[in-house]
Amino acid sequence: MKYVLAAALLTLGCGAGVARADNERGFYAGAGVGQFNVKIDDIDDADEAIERLDDDDAAWKIFAGYRFNPYFALEAAYIDFGNPRSRFSASGSSGDFKVSLDGFAPYLIGSLPLGPLELFAKVGYYYYDVKTAIDLDDLGGNVFRSRKSDQDFLYGAGVGMTFLDHLHARLEYERIEADRLDDADALWLSAAWRF
Repeated sequence: MKYVLAAALLTLGCGAGVARADNERGFYAGAGVGQFNVKIDDIDDADEAIERLDDDDAAWKIFAGYRFNPYFALEAAYIDFGNPRSRFSASGSSGDFKVSLDGFAPYLIGSLPLGPLELFAKVGYYYYDVKTAIDLDDLGGNVFRSRKSDQDFLYGAGVGMTFLDHLHARLEYERIEADRLDDADALWLSAAWRF
């Protein structure tokens, strides 16, 4: 992930090939990759056997939106935050557990164009499924599976730059305010084509 971040900063800091886009309004679509970090201090589904998960995993998303002007856009995204996992020991037994999050998020996005750069902030709601899996080594795995649906507020901010009139690259930070998660955030590198 360090290399992705370094490449993103280098790309956004480089002025070569940058063009001012004439498409200040209209549709766009894109995809992104990132790193999701999650911390859960008390996993409800696991009773008291598993008390903490602090892990990260690769994440991805696809999105589409409409820019009404250079300052305001609506966006919808499908986001898969991967499968953060860990090992545990409880009452003489050990095993593995993982938590998966994926779902849909509509956003409101506000942008501030500053020459070739564009600063932006976003707010939205994440409608997602949380899947929990717990496997005990002593019992050969597949001990517990749970799936629940939830929705939570999310927000983020970042910087973007448009290349070749239509290709918009952005680096962004995003955070989920979730009751089930004590700390959940993601760092994204994404690209969109502005039609």
